Amino acid sequence: MRVFLLSLLLQLLATSSAIKSGRLPEFRALLSLKTSITDDPQSSLSSWNISTSHCTWFGVTCDSRRRVTALEISGVNITGVLSSDIGSLRNLVNLTVAANNFIGPIPPEISLISGLRVLNLSNNIFNETFPPELATLKLLEVLDLYNNNLTGDLPVGVSEMASLRHLHLGGNYFSGVIPPEYGRFPSLEYLAVSGNELTGTIPPEIGNITTLKQLYLGYYNGYSGGIPPEIGNLSNLIRFDAANCGLSGEVPPEIGKLKNLDTLFLQVNGLSGSLTKELGTLISLKSMDLSNNMFTGEIPESFKELANLTLLNLFRNKLTGSIPEYIGELPQLEVLQLWENNFTGSIPQELGKNGKLQILDVSSNKLTGSLPVNLCTGNKLETLITLGNFLFGPIPESLGECQSLSRIRMGENYLNGSIPKGLFSLPQLSQVELQVNLLSGEFPVTDFVSGSLGQVSLSNNHLTGQLPASISNLTGVQKLLLDGNKFTGAIPPEIGQLQQLSKIDFSHNSFSGEITPDISKCKLLTYVDLSRNQFSGEIPTQITGMHILNYLNLSRNLLVGTIPTSISLMQSLTSVDFSYNNLSGLVPGTGQFSYFNYTSFLGNPDLCGPYLGPCKDGAMNNTHQKHSKGPLSSSVKLLLVIGLLLCSIAFAIAAILKARSIKKGNEARAWKLTTFQRLDFTCDDVLDSLKEDNIIGKGGAGVVYKGVMPNNELVAVKRLPVMSRGSAHDHGFNAEIQTLGRIRHRHIVRLLGFCSNHETNLLVYEYMPNGSLGEMIHGKKGGHLHWDTRYKIALEAAKGLCYLHHDCSPLILHRDVKSNNILLDSKFEAHVADFGLAKFLQDSGTSECMSAIAGSYGYIAPEYAYTLKVDEKSDVYSFGVVLLELVTGKKPVGEFGDGVDIVQWVRKMTDGNKEGVLKIMDTRLSTVPIHEVMHVFYAAMLCVEEQAVERPTMREVVQILTELPKPPSSATTTASSTDPSSPVDVEVEKKGEDKLGDLLSL
Repeated sequence: MRVFLLSLLLQLLATSSAIKSGRLPEFRALLSLKTSITDDPQSSLSSWNISTSHCTWFGVTCDSRRRVTALEISGVNITGVLSSDIGSLRNLVNLTVAANNFIGPIPPEISLISGLRVLNLSNNIFNETFPPELATLKLLEVLDLYNNNLTGDLPVGVSEMASLRHLHLGGNYFSGVIPPEYGRFPSLEYLAVSGNELTGTIPPEIGNITTLKQLYLGYYNGYSGGIPPEIGNLSNLIRFDAANCGLSGEVPPEIGKLKNLDTLFLQVNGLSGSLTKELGTLISLKSMDLSNNMFTGEIPESFKELANLTLLNLFRNKLTGSIPEYIGELPQLEVLQLWENNFTGSIPQELGKNGKLQILDVSSNKLTGSLPVNLCTGNKLETLITLGNFLFGPIPESLGECQSLSRIRMGENYLNGSIPKGLFSLPQLSQVELQVNLLSGEFPVTDFVSGSLGQVSLSNNHLTGQLPASISNLTGVQKLLLDGNKFTGAIPPEIGQLQQLSKIDFSHNSFSGEITPDISKCKLLTYVDLSRNQFSGEIPTQITGMHILNYLNLSRNLLVGTIPTSISLMQSLTSVDFSYNNLSGLVPGTGQFSYFNYTSFLGNPDLCGPYLGPCKDGAMNNTHQKHSKGPLSSSVKLLLVIGLLLCSIAFAIAAILKARSIKKGNEARAWKLTTFQRLDFTCDDVLDSLKEDNIIGKGGAGVVYKGVMPNNELVAVKRLPVMSRGSAHDHGFNAEIQTLGRIRHRHIVRLLGFCSNHETNLLVYEYMPNGSLGEMIHGKKGGHLHWDTRYKIALEAAKGLCYLHHDCSPLILHRDVKSNNILLDSKFEAHVADFGLAKFLQDSGTSECMSAIAGSYGYIAPEYAYTLKVDEKSDVYSFGVVLLELVTGKKPVGEFGDGVDIVQWVRKMTDGNKEGVLKIMDTRLSTVPIHEVMHVFYAAMLCVEEQAVERPTMREVVQILTELPKPPSSATTTASSTDPSSPVDVEVEKKGEDKLGDLLSL
């Protein structure tokens, strides 16, 4: 009681003193801050109450005179605004509220705290502009505003803060140029403006900050020009990161003056010329990434002096010559990536001898010679990629003992000899690609295979012998590609134990005997190709049990008997080929078989059915005789006459309507309405919607308005400018019209019609009352989007994309799949929208190279961003990001640090454990069925596989999401996403359990 009275007395004295100074007492200022908090999920501020001394409150530090000197409440996920009463804490030295959800503007009253030395507001949602009043904080040493939503120009006034040592303005939406005044900082050591929307040139005045140790300029900025030579004056610089920001020109030789530099990141720019030889004088350099530029010439001899170099990335340039032998002698080298250049000669034979090499990628060059034998000397090699060269000779036996090895991709060379003994038994192995070589010998017999081994590709070699029963040890393999070899004998029944298999290709071999029915035990198989072998016997009826099988090719074998009628009932089948066997009987005409082309059944003389001729038994003889050629019957002639008459009437009606439309067009200021269904409104009605008050969205290609038609029908009107004469960009109009005008699907947004004249195009869509998924899930309403609705949206959007990829003719790529392009109607049903970037895919087996990167950051597949080659799998990657948004509630970029997107963050947070899903779940989800969340997470991780070939098709994604696992019967099936200690059942369905762990461990 005495303590309480003493505390109360002290607070009353503080109140009296504060009143005299014209400001709130500190404890009341803190309570005011608390009242501005709208959500405190961890009850972090529960100790902030009048019954205790404010110096004991969470995050509050006081001096000996009970004055608040520090307020540190970081990473507790509180939501609200930062009250202007913060200015009453005049004795603060440290104000840190990082990693929360503070919104609104930064209060300028912070400028009243004249003694402030640390101001950290990073990783929040502060918006509007930087308050210029803060420039009066002359003692401030640390100003960190990273990862907010600040706009406007970079603040010039901060250059007057003479004590500033650390300035982080990155990860916002600042625009304009880097002020040359930034060269005035007398003691700045850290400067970051990366991840904004800056333009202009990098000011040479930056070179005046001779105290600078770290400089971050890249990512999302778009500078003109190159690196100013004045950068060479930054003699204390340790890290220089100007990646992905539009730099051009050559690297100035003055950069060689940076003797303390240990990190140089200039990747993903337009830098050209030869590699500046002065780079070799950076004797402290540990990491150098110059990839994805346009450098030419050879690797300079001066690089041999880089004795401390651990990472060297030069991939995706136009470099020539040989890889210098001294590269293999660099004592600290751990990562060497030189892929997609024009290197010739051999791989340095000393490479790996330092015992530290972890990653080697020299693929897609013109290298010859043999593989170095010492690559795994230190047993640290994890990734070895040499595909697409002219390498010959055997695979070193030492690789069969490399315990650290995870990924091997050495296809498309001239390697010979046998597969090293022990290679398939390596404990970390996840991927083996040795296709298109000259390898011989038999399939390795193994007693142990890592459960993480997910892909084995031995296609197009000279491998012989029978598949061993030990193939059953490949329990984690999802893709097993053995086509184009000389394997013989029967497929061992043990293959049925491979429960993770999704694709097998055993074609172009000499397999014989009956097709083992045990193959049907592989319930995740979607692709089976056993063609061009010597299989005999009948087609096993057990195939019917493979519920998600899409592709089945048994052609060019010696199969007999009938095609089982039960196979026609498999709804998942989209392609079959039974041609050139000895099959007989009637081809099923029901189910999926009614859609298959007759070429799938050719070469079987005793098969009968539509297009194949009558059955020899005569059972179907009468039916098929009716289709024999002969003179046209009278009924057919009558139909032809009626058809011609109807065509004539149609032409007459069309001519009348055309005349009327021309007249109306002139009356309606030359506007033309094109409809795709019957509409009860005109262009004038549409034009009436184009008001500022009706704007509901703005995008890169146009403005969207909400319109109410005379019949009270709600529509969305997208206004696009017409392509100007000589312009190559039509703002997506033709693509959108061609795409939407010809397709009909429940989960594709419906284009009702469009109005056009010589100046403007107006697309008229059905209106979606609940806006986009992105707005919903990342806005204030995201917490109300419950899990069952999210799951439904995921499945419906997948069905829409599946329709585009598999059921349209020609097939359609969306090219901008993102949560903002998934619209929600009044019942929260999902509709895929915005086809302004869509392209028709003429051949589903090929990819298309685009002239420029299209799409949205955070959703772009890795191969698209670098190669500009797109196929269906690019959309699949983007959809995987959407699934991660649904699970985590987070945006794809901007919440995880510089250069880190949601995919990278999820992989890091989950750490390969299925229980890790709890760490990333949206905290706004109070309770969720954990088995469902894991199922969606499993599908998402499949979709965002780095290698496009390893991603599922959208049809497979729909199958995965449709087959919702049953909730465990013995344990709790829901869990609080905010309490990881809740009793949850974390048993993922068996078909996804191992694969999920494998994917997350990559």
